[in-house]
Amino acid sequence: MSAAERLSAATLGLPGVAHAFFTRRGGVSQGVYASLNGGVGSRDEAQAVNVNRARMAAAIGVGPERLAIPYQVHSSDALAIDAPFARQARPRCDALVTTTPGLGLGVTGADCGMILFADPEARVIGAAHAGWKGALNGIIEATVAAMAELGAQAKRIHAALGPCIAQPSYEVGPEFIAAFAVVDGSSRGFFTQSVNPGRAMFDLHGYIAERIARAGVDRFEDLGLDTYPDETRFFSYRRATHRSELDYGRLVAAIALA
Repeated sequence: MSAAERLSAATLGLPGVAHAFFTRRGGVSQGVYASLNGGVGSRDEAQAVNVNRARMAAAIGVGPERLAIPYQVHSSDALAIDAPFARQARPRCDALVTTTPGLGLGVTGADCGMILFADPEARVIGAAHAGWKGALNGIIEATVAAMAELGAQAKRIHAALGPCIAQPSYEVGPEFIAAFAVVDGSSRGFFTQSVNPGRAMFDLHGYIAERIARAGVDRFEDLGLDTYPDETRFFSYRRATHRSELDYGRLVAAIALA
């Protein structure tokens, strides 16, 4: 089996914990999905996605049937699991946590933040999908709370943010700015003026880091990678949209306890 290309975070280099932020390289998909597309919700060939996910599962030391990735809905819902679920029975949520060894947790993204968590002492891990809506509405805090229900403590948790869209690539409109102003009045500092009147550039990386800190997690690492301009390594929903492409591939971030 060929290897899926992956990135790692130093803060998650923990004994008994395997993790990966996969790039788009090292898979079998073709066209706009080339090559390591992990999105079962894409229009890619199902068999190609299955092969790609099997390669990802192998990279973190679990069987392909034991890599659990939810049906993401941009929510603030985090779910504790102790066994894999059938693909057709994927829970509708945006974070998973577990204490079960050999069970991989994953999330997908194509500009949204993908965050991996681990408390090495309590042996609790988590994976969260944090787009702007999820981050604003509390998916990060919900993930930490779900881990705490399993014995984790925020001060012991290590967390890392993988590749996601960065401020120079993320122009937003006034309705976006207004939504943040209503829910989180302290978010103003994460917007800078765009060259286009009435629009702004949003710092998703910085906002996620702020919400991680609010959740009480001090050991945090941002890989600092922007999905939009780096076409060779990353899928990007916004890039695909700007090019009027009909679909796009999905990146995967995954973590498991040995």
